[in-house]
Amino acid sequence: MLNFRNDYSSAAHPVVMDALIHAGFQQTPGYGADPFCQEAADNIRALCNCPGGAVHFLVGGTQVNKTAIAAFLRPYEAVIAASTAHICCHETGAVEQDGHKIIACPAPDGKLTPDMVRSVVSSHDSEHTVLPRLLYVSNTTELGTVYSLPELQALRRVADELKLYLYCDGARLGSAIAAGDAALPDYAALCDAFTIGGTKNGLLFGEALVIANPALQPGFRHCMKQQGAILAKGQLLGIQFNAILEDGRYFQLAAEANRLARRLTEGLRERNVPFLADSPSNQVFPILPDKVVKALAKEVAFEVQQRVDESHTCIRFVTAWDTGSDAVEQLLALLGRLLG
Repeated sequence: MLNFRNDYSSAAHPVVMDALIHAGFQQTPGYGADPFCQEAADNIRALCNCPGGAVHFLVGGTQVNKTAIAAFLRPYEAVIAASTAHICCHETGAVEQDGHKIIACPAPDGKLTPDMVRSVVSSHDSEHTVLPRLLYVSNTTELGTVYSLPELQALRRVADELKLYLYCDGARLGSAIAAGDAALPDYAALCDAFTIGGTKNGLLFGEALVIANPALQPGFRHCMKQQGAILAKGQLLGIQFNAILEDGRYFQLAAEANRLARRLTEGLRERNVPFLADSPSNQVFPILPDKVVKALAKEVAFEVQQRVDESHTCIRFVTAWDTGSDAVEQLLALLGRLLG
Protein backbone atom coordinates (compact mmCIF):
# COMPACT_ATOMS: atom_id res chain seq x y z
CA MET A 1 0.00 0.00 0.00
CA LEU A 2 1.40 3.39 -1.01
CA ASN A 3 0.90 6.00 1.70
CA PHE A 4 0.01 9.54 0.67
CA ARG A 5 -2.54 10.10 3.46
CA ASN A 6 -0.59 12.64 5.50
CA ASP A 7 2.89 13.80 6.55
CA TYR A 8 2.90 12.35 10.06
CA SER A 9 2.23 8.64 9.56
CA SER A 10 5.87 7.68 10.14
CA ALA A 11 7.18 7.92 13.70
CA ALA A 12 10.06 10.36 13.31
CA HIS A 13 13.23 11.11 11.39
CA PRO A 14 16.08 8.77 12.46
CA VAL A 15 18.15 11.71 13.72
CA VAL A 16 15.30 12.67 16.04
CA MET A 17 14.94 9.11 17.28
CA ASP A 18 18.69 8.86 17.91
CA ALA A 19 18.67 12.14 19.82
CA LEU A 20 15.86 10.91 22.04
CA ILE A 21 17.68 7.65 22.73
CA HIS A 22 21.00 9.27 23.59
CA ALA A 23 19.54 12.06 25.70
CA GLY A 24 16.69 10.09 27.18
CA PHE A 25 18.71 8.66 30.07
CA GLN A 26 19.60 12.08 31.48
CA GLN A 27 17.47 13.26 34.37
CA THR A 28 16.33 16.86 33.99
CA PRO A 29 13.86 19.23 35.62
CA GLY A 30 10.32 18.65 34.35
CA TYR A 31 7.67 20.73 32.58
CA GLY A 32 10.04 22.27 30.05
CA ALA A 33 12.38 23.83 32.61
CA ASP A 34 15.29 21.78 31.28
CA PRO A 35 18.47 22.62 29.34
CA PHE A 36 17.20 20.96 26.15
CA CYS A 37 14.14 23.19 25.95
CA GLN A 38 16.21 26.24 26.86
CA GLU A 39 18.68 25.45 24.10
CA ALA A 40 15.90 24.85 21.57
CA ALA A 41 14.21 28.12 22.52
CA ASP A 42 17.50 30.00 22.10
CA ASN A 43 18.02 28.35 18.70
CA ILE A 44 14.55 29.40 17.57
CA ARG A 45 14.99 32.96 18.78
CA ALA A 46 18.25 33.16 16.83
CA LEU A 47 16.70 31.68 13.66
CA CYS A 48 13.81 34.14 13.94
CA ASN A 49 16.05 37.11 14.76
CA CYS A 50 13.68 37.69 17.67
CA PRO A 51 15.75 37.92 20.87
CA GLY A 52 12.75 39.09 22.91
CA GLY A 53 10.40 36.37 21.74
CA ALA A 54 8.89 33.93 24.21
CA VAL A 55 9.16 30.33 22.96
CA HIS A 56 6.96 27.56 24.35
CA PHE A 57 6.79 23.90 23.36
CA LEU A 58 3.45 22.09 23.17
CA VAL A 59 2.51 18.61 22.03
CA GLY A 60 0.14 19.18 19.10
CA GLY A 61 -1.47 21.65 16.75
CA THR A 62 -4.98 21.73 18.18
CA GLN A 63 -3.55 22.07 21.68
CA VAL A 64 -1.37 25.04 20.76
CA ASN A 65 -4.12 26.83 18.79
CA LYS A 66 -6.65 26.40 21.59
CA THR A 67 -4.20 27.44 24.30
CA ALA A 68 -2.84 30.48 22.47
CA ILE A 69 -6.22 31.88 21.47
CA ALA A 70 -7.62 31.32 24.98
CA ALA A 71 -4.65 33.20 26.42
CA PHE A 72 -4.64 36.09 23.97
CA LEU A 73 -8.35 37.02 23.91
CA ARG A 74 -10.87 38.43 26.34
CA PRO A 75 -14.08 36.37 26.75
CA TYR A 76 -16.10 38.54 24.33
CA GLU A 77 -13.42 38.67 21.63
CA ALA A 78 -13.50 36.61 18.44
CA VAL A 79 -11.29 35.12 15.76
CA ILE A 80 -11.45 35.85 12.02
CA ALA A 81 -10.48 32.87 9.86
CA ALA A 82 -11.00 31.41 6.41
CA SER A 83 -13.94 28.99 6.34
CA THR A 84 -11.53 26.17 5.44
CA ALA A 85 -9.22 26.94 8.39
CA HIS A 86 -8.12 24.08 10.60
CA ILE A 87 -9.74 25.66 13.67
CA CYS A 88 -13.05 25.78 11.77
CA CYS A 89 -13.07 22.28 10.29
CA HIS A 90 -10.73 19.90 12.10
CA GLU A 91 -10.53 20.80 15.77
CA THR A 92 -13.97 19.77 17.08
CA GLY A 93 -14.81 23.30 18.21
CA ALA A 94 -11.77 23.43 20.52
CA VAL A 95 -11.37 27.21 20.22
CA GLU A 96 -15.08 27.90 20.61
CA GLN A 97 -15.22 25.63 23.67
CA ASP A 98 -13.39 28.42 25.49
CA GLY A 99 -16.08 30.88 24.42
CA HIS A 100 -14.31 32.54 21.49
CA LYS A 101 -16.46 32.65 18.39
CA ILE A 102 -14.77 31.98 15.06
CA ILE A 103 -16.04 34.24 12.28
CA ALA A 104 -15.54 32.14 9.14
CA CYS A 105 -14.91 33.93 5.84
CA PRO A 106 -15.50 32.15 2.52
CA ALA A 107 -12.07 32.05 0.88
CA PRO A 108 -11.84 29.95 -2.31
CA ASP A 109 -8.05 29.68 -2.07
CA GLY A 110 -8.00 29.28 1.70
CA LYS A 111 -6.46 32.72 2.30
CA LEU A 112 -7.77 35.77 4.14
CA THR A 113 -7.49 39.18 2.47
CA PRO A 114 -7.57 42.68 3.98
CA ASP A 115 -10.96 43.34 2.36
CA MET A 116 -12.42 40.25 4.04
CA VAL A 117 -11.08 41.45 7.37
CA ARG A 118 -12.47 44.96 6.98
CA SER A 119 -15.87 43.59 6.04
CA VAL A 120 -16.03 41.42 9.15
CA VAL A 121 -14.92 44.19 11.48
CA SER A 122 -17.39 46.69 10.01
CA SER A 123 -20.29 44.31 10.67
CA HIS A 124 -19.30 43.72 14.32
CA ASP A 125 -19.46 47.25 15.64
CA SER A 126 -21.55 47.18 18.81
CA GLU A 127 -21.67 45.57 22.24
CA HIS A 128 -24.36 43.23 20.92
CA THR A 129 -21.83 41.38 18.78
CA VAL A 130 -18.55 39.68 19.50
CA LEU A 131 -15.53 41.89 19.00
CA PRO A 132 -13.11 40.65 16.31
CA ARG A 133 -9.62 40.71 17.77
CA LEU A 134 -7.43 38.04 16.17
CA LEU A 135 -6.67 37.12 12.57
CA TYR A 136 -5.98 33.41 12.25
CA VAL A 137 -4.02 32.33 9.19
CA SER A 138 -2.28 29.07 8.49
CA ASN A 139 0.73 28.69 6.26
CA THR A 140 0.43 26.47 4.40
CA THR A 141 -3.35 26.68 4.27
CA GLU A 142 -5.67 23.69 4.40
CA LEU A 143 -5.79 23.84 0.59
CA GLY A 144 -2.03 23.74 0.26
CA THR A 145 -1.82 27.36 -0.84
CA VAL A 146 0.84 29.66 0.60
CA TYR A 147 0.67 33.26 1.79
CA SER A 148 3.37 35.31 0.09
CA LEU A 149 5.41 37.87 2.00
CA PRO A 150 3.43 40.79 0.46
CA GLU A 151 0.17 39.10 1.47
CA LEU A 152 1.37 38.68 5.05
CA GLN A 153 2.56 42.31 5.09
CA ALA A 154 -0.87 43.44 3.88
CA LEU A 155 -2.54 41.49 6.68
CA ARG A 156 -0.16 43.06 9.20
CA ARG A 157 -1.13 46.52 7.95
CA VAL A 158 -4.85 45.83 8.26
CA ALA A 159 -4.29 44.28 11.67
CA ASP A 160 -2.54 47.46 12.82
CA GLU A 161 -5.24 49.61 11.24
CA LEU A 162 -8.04 47.76 13.04
CA LYS A 163 -6.15 46.92 16.27
CA LEU A 164 -6.13 43.17 15.70
CA TYR A 165 -3.63 40.45 16.53
CA LEU A 166 -2.15 38.37 13.71
CA TYR A 167 -1.60 34.70 14.57
CA CYS A 168 -0.14 32.14 12.17
CA ASP A 169 -0.74 28.42 12.59
CA GLY A 170 2.49 26.98 11.23
CA ALA A 171 1.69 23.28 11.43
CA ARG A 172 3.26 23.08 7.95
CA LEU A 173 5.40 26.20 8.21
CA GLY A 174 8.46 24.36 6.86
CA SER A 175 6.58 23.62 3.64
CA ALA A 176 5.37 27.22 3.41
CA ILE A 177 8.88 28.61 3.85
CA ALA A 178 10.30 26.19 1.28
CA ALA A 179 7.58 27.11 -1.22
CA GLY A 180 7.33 30.85 -0.57
CA ASP A 181 9.27 34.04 -0.04
CA ALA A 182 8.76 34.60 3.71
CA ALA A 183 11.41 33.38 6.15
CA LEU A 184 11.29 32.87 9.92
CA PRO A 185 12.41 36.45 10.71
CA ASP A 186 9.51 37.73 8.58
CA TYR A 187 7.00 35.76 10.65
CA ALA A 188 8.55 37.09 13.86
CA ALA A 189 8.37 40.65 12.53
CA LEU A 190 4.84 40.43 11.14
CA CYS A 191 2.96 38.10 13.50
CA ASP A 192 2.09 38.68 17.13
CA ALA A 193 2.54 34.94 17.53
CA PHE A 194 3.13 31.94 15.28
CA THR A 195 3.89 28.26 15.51
CA ILE A 196 6.67 26.17 14.01
CA GLY A 197 5.18 22.75 13.40
CA GLY A 198 7.24 19.68 14.12
CA THR A 199 4.63 16.91 14.09
CA LYS A 200 4.22 17.16 10.32
CA ASN A 201 7.91 17.61 9.54
CA GLY A 202 9.90 14.83 11.13
CA LEU A 203 9.16 14.90 14.86
CA LEU A 204 7.34 12.29 16.93
CA PHE A 205 5.22 15.16 18.20
CA GLY A 206 5.68 18.81 19.05
CA GLU A 207 4.93 22.39 18.06
CA ALA A 208 6.95 25.46 18.99
CA LEU A 209 4.97 28.61 19.74
CA VAL A 210 6.79 31.91 19.30
CA ILE A 211 5.09 34.87 20.98
CA ALA A 212 6.73 37.92 19.45
CA ASN A 213 4.39 40.54 20.94
CA PRO A 214 5.61 41.32 24.49
CA ALA A 215 2.08 42.28 25.55
CA LEU A 216 0.92 38.68 25.00
CA GLN A 217 3.76 37.01 26.87
CA PRO A 218 2.90 37.49 30.59
CA GLY A 219 0.97 34.65 32.21
CA PHE A 220 1.10 32.33 29.24
CA ARG A 221 2.54 29.43 31.24
CA HIS A 222 -0.43 29.71 33.61
CA CYS A 223 -2.79 29.37 30.66
CA MET A 224 -0.78 26.41 29.35
CA LYS A 225 -1.15 24.63 32.68
CA GLN A 226 -4.87 25.40 32.87
CA GLN A 227 -5.35 23.96 29.39
CA GLY A 228 -3.41 20.79 30.23
CA ALA A 229 -0.71 21.84 27.77
CA ILE A 230 2.43 21.56 29.90
CA LEU A 231 4.12 18.20 29.35
CA ALA A 232 5.73 16.77 32.49
CA LYS A 233 8.53 15.23 30.41
CA GLY A 234 8.99 18.49 28.54
CA GLN A 235 12.59 17.69 27.69
CA LEU A 236 11.28 15.32 24.99
CA LEU A 237 10.11 18.37 23.04
CA GLY A 238 13.37 20.29 23.39
CA ILE A 239 15.47 17.26 22.38
CA GLN A 240 13.44 16.79 19.20
CA PHE A 241 13.51 20.42 18.13
CA ASN A 242 17.26 20.66 18.67
CA ALA A 243 17.76 17.61 16.45
CA ILE A 244 15.46 18.73 13.65
CA LEU A 245 16.80 22.31 13.55
CA GLU A 246 20.45 21.26 13.46
CA ASP A 247 22.23 22.05 10.16
CA GLY A 248 19.00 23.29 8.55
CA ARG A 249 17.46 19.81 8.61
CA TYR A 250 13.95 21.13 9.28
CA PHE A 251 13.95 23.18 6.09
CA GLN A 252 15.69 20.52 4.01
CA LEU A 253 13.04 17.94 4.86
CA ALA A 254 10.24 20.34 3.98
CA ALA A 255 11.90 21.29 0.69
CA GLU A 256 12.23 17.63 -0.28
CA ALA A 257 8.57 16.96 0.47
CA ASN A 258 7.64 19.97 -1.68
CA ARG A 259 9.87 18.72 -4.49
CA LEU A 260 8.13 15.35 -4.51
CA ALA A 261 4.73 17.07 -4.52
CA ARG A 262 5.79 19.16 -7.53
CA ARG A 263 6.79 16.01 -9.37
CA LEU A 264 3.43 14.45 -8.54
CA THR A 265 1.62 17.58 -9.69
CA GLU A 266 3.57 17.67 -12.95
CA GLY A 267 2.77 14.01 -13.62
CA LEU A 268 -0.91 14.57 -12.99
CA ARG A 269 -0.97 17.59 -15.28
CA GLU A 270 0.64 15.50 -18.02
CA ARG A 271 -2.40 13.23 -17.66
CA ASN A 272 -4.76 16.25 -17.90
CA VAL A 273 -5.95 15.94 -14.32
CA PRO A 274 -7.54 19.16 -12.93
CA PHE A 275 -6.96 20.42 -9.38
CA LEU A 276 -9.10 21.98 -6.68
CA ALA A 277 -6.37 24.48 -5.79
CA ASP A 278 -3.02 25.55 -7.17
CA SER A 279 -0.84 24.24 -4.36
CA PRO A 280 2.94 24.83 -4.37
CA SER A 281 3.35 22.95 -1.09
CA ASN A 282 3.39 19.28 -0.10
CA GLN A 283 -0.38 18.88 -0.43
CA VAL A 284 -1.88 18.02 -3.82
CA PHE A 285 -5.62 18.11 -4.58
CA PRO A 286 -6.44 16.31 -7.85
CA ILE A 287 -10.02 15.92 -9.11
CA LEU A 288 -10.59 12.39 -10.38
CA PRO A 289 -13.47 10.30 -11.71
CA ASP A 290 -15.22 8.40 -8.95
CA LYS A 291 -14.38 5.05 -10.52
CA VAL A 292 -10.68 5.96 -10.45
CA VAL A 293 -10.91 7.05 -6.80
CA LYS A 294 -12.56 3.75 -5.88
CA ALA A 295 -9.93 1.68 -7.67
CA LEU A 296 -7.09 3.81 -6.32
CA ALA A 297 -8.21 3.28 -2.72
CA LYS A 298 -7.37 -0.43 -3.03
CA GLU A 299 -3.67 0.35 -3.43
CA VAL A 300 -3.08 3.87 -2.07
CA ALA A 301 -3.84 5.59 1.23
CA PHE A 302 -5.18 9.15 0.76
CA GLU A 303 -7.89 11.48 2.10
CA VAL A 304 -11.11 12.41 0.32
CA GLN A 305 -11.42 16.20 0.23
CA GLN A 306 -14.87 16.84 -1.26
CA ARG A 307 -17.36 15.94 -3.93
CA VAL A 308 -17.00 18.07 -7.04
CA ASP A 309 -19.93 16.86 -9.15
CA GLU A 310 -22.04 13.73 -9.61
CA SER A 311 -19.15 11.75 -11.06
CA HIS A 312 -15.95 13.41 -9.76
CA THR A 313 -14.26 13.71 -6.36
CA CYS A 314 -11.34 15.78 -5.13
CA ILE A 315 -8.86 13.79 -3.08
CA ARG A 316 -5.75 14.85 -1.21
CA PHE A 317 -2.25 13.44 -1.59
CA VAL A 318 0.40 14.54 0.91
CA THR A 319 4.13 13.99 0.50
CA ALA A 320 6.35 13.74 3.58
CA TRP A 321 10.01 13.76 4.55
CA ASP A 322 10.17 9.98 3.99
CA THR A 323 7.93 9.59 0.93
CA GLY A 324 10.67 8.84 -1.62
CA SER A 325 10.81 9.38 -5.36
CA ASP A 326 10.03 5.73 -6.07
CA ALA A 327 6.68 6.00 -4.31
CA VAL A 328 5.73 9.06 -6.38
CA GLU A 329 6.64 7.32 -9.63
CA GLN A 330 4.67 4.21 -8.62
CA LEU A 331 1.65 6.36 -7.85
CA LEU A 332 1.88 8.15 -11.19
CA ALA A 333 2.23 4.84 -13.04
CA LEU A 334 -0.84 3.47 -11.24
CA LEU A 335 -2.85 6.60 -12.02
CA GLY A 336 -1.75 6.37 -15.64
CA ARG A 337 -3.20 2.86 -15.86
CA LEU A 338 -6.43 3.78 -14.09
CA LEU A 339 -6.98 6.90 -16.20
CA GLY A 340 -6.29 4.98 -19.38
